[in-house]
Amino acid sequence: MTPTQPSHKNDSGSPVGEGIAWASRIIAIGLAMFLPGVIGGWLDARWGTRFLGPAGLVLGLITSLSWLVQLDGRKRR
Repeated sequence: MTPTQPSHKNDSGSPVGEGIAWASRIIAIGLAMFLPGVIGGWLDARWGTRFLGPAGLVLGLITSLSWLVQLDGRKRR
């Protein structure tokens, strides 16, 4: 007997599993948006600069938006 492979449709198994998968994606996207700004702010305080915090926030925003666009593209297929 071979184990069954999960299909790549919207029916991925249990609703709880799908909910956990979406929750983990949302948390990861939120961290990708937030952490570069925090790290940039920390580096600004450490090095005495003023541009790394805002640059980190912009980088995090661009990263998270591109990730959301990729997720939406996968969902529509």
